[in-house]
Amino acid sequence: MLALKTAAETAILAGEDHIPADILAAGVASFRHAALIGVKDHAGQLTPIGKKLHALARRMRERIDDYLRFAQDPRRCPFDNNAAEREVRMVKVRQKISGAMRTLTGAEHFCHLRSYLATAGKHGINQLDALIQLASGRPWIPAAS
Repeated sequence: MLALKTAAETAILAGEDHIPADILAAGVASFRHAALIGVKDHAGQLTPIGKKLHALARRMRERIDDYLRFAQDPRRCPFDNNAAEREVRMVKVRQKISGAMRTLTGAEHFCHLRSYLATAGKHGINQLDALIQLASGRPWIPAAS
């Protein structure tokens, strides 16, 4: 799987939309083989850990396309969800500091503002500049694609 991740990163850096077919085929075959070994090795285990390992191996075998989606479409599907977790982190920090949001409206406003700033940042707009434009009645709006 790490070889596929490296190939996907290399393809993105090279401006390609996909990884080479031979590397993809080898990576998929390796992943499928690992899943089949996991199913075989953990079949019939009665311990809680053995059951979980068997269930994981079965899911890997049955949902191989989901597990390897990043290799099929490296530009649109990241290898991990770290970016999504970073976006949620501020909400969790706020909950830990203040306990919770006081009202649903306040929580919605907070999330709208965080979303606006995250989108501006992803488009290369300084977040402070985006806030200044927003406060002066000239909000930055991303170009329609």
